Amino acid sequence: MYSIYQIGTAGSGKTLLTEKLISLYNDKGNSVASINLDPGVKSLPYTPDVDIREYIDIDSLMEKYQLGPNGALIFAVDLIATKIDEIQNSLDAMNVDYAIFDTPGQIELFAYRNSGLYIVNNIQSEAKVSLFLFDSTLISSYSNYVSLLFLANSIRLKFNLPQIPVFSKFDLVENSDVISNIFSDPETIGDRIESESSGDSYMLNRDLLTSIITLGLEYDPIPVSSINGDGMIDVMATLSRTLNLGEDTTYSND
Repeated sequence: MYSIYQIGTAGSGKTLLTEKLISLYNDKGNSVASINLDPGVKSLPYTPDVDIREYIDIDSLMEKYQLGPNGALIFAVDLIATKIDEIQNSLDAMNVDYAIFDTPGQIELFAYRNSGLYIVNNIQSEAKVSLFLFDSTLISSYSNYVSLLFLANSIRLKFNLPQIPVFSKFDLVENSDVISNIFSDPETIGDRIESESSGDSYMLNRDLLTSIITLGLEYDPIPVSSINGDGMIDVMATLSRTLNLGEDTTYSND
């Protein structure tokens, strides 16, 4: 079994991309299991094969421990780690080719609490990979993209998994040409940042960008639309290459 972890900021399209991948793998004759790891999600466009909400109920936690919504969600995400045997047993019983993990919408809860790392490390798989979703609608400026680059690299460091970057919701942006070629000429980005900011803000963004380029951490994300299917062939091919050959496709090959 190969494991695919969908990771991205809230609203970045993880759930829709999960649905699309399920459909594409099924069309190719592969068996696939979907695992919802978000205990707070209210509805899903697909029916998960393993649903953490069957084991952890947010409303019950709020009532039992007198917690607010945020406190209950933090508690619930931590409890996911206690259900890893149930998740693993379900996956073993299904004996699928692929397992797609739809992680919590609040990225910081899964990525930076110990429960997220525990799940990634202890679910048994032949190979594992993460898809990091850069929400194209958030990249209204080069400064925003630099911030997302650091977030993506931070999460890659945390989980130590091959990471495939994608520009999600690409059908919703008007300046798609600019976004798809955002790192085609890194030297011009400093000028763009300077035009967007000044003072300490410019200095910080400039130094962050310099560090990204110096360390070779600039990404070459795959533009994707879960609605019309654009870019999905590239995503599937990159997933196959990464999972089967162990190739880390995180960084740009330019």
